[in-house]
Amino acid sequence: MALQIPASFDACVYFTRRSLGTKGKIVAWVPKEMCKHCGKGVMEKPRDPKTGKIKIRAKEYVCPACNIVVPEQQYEDTLTFSAIYACSQCGKTGEAQAPYKRKKVKVFDEETLKEKTADAVQFLCEHCKAKINVTKKMK
Repeated sequence: MALQIPASFDACVYFTRRSLGTKGKIVAWVPKEMCKHCGKGVMEKPRDPKTGKIKIRAKEYVCPACNIVVPEQQYEDTLTFSAIYACSQCGKTGEAQAPYKRKKVKVFDEETLKEKTADAVQFLCEHCKAKINVTKKMK
């Protein structure tokens, strides 16, 4: 596959670098995609007209070239999640790509010592077929 880590965080919708257990590590990202309507601009969150800063909490994505507006959920369902990892089960390194769709999984919270449910992107290790979850940061 030969995945390449993006040069800039600005080219990503999502980026994380974490450790998985004692011997596992992961670098995961979701790159922004070109506008499906015009094919010229890269879809991004809208910008504040006064300051020019990106509105982080906006619920839509906008193409700067053709100004088409796409709802956040509809756009994010078309994205691809990419990861370079070292499996926490077998310790081998690998690469994976999966649809960027989060689902509810049970995780163990070490602070409260209880099981919680969290949104996670899930994929399988290419060597031992163990499930690897990349959860949203818990509060």
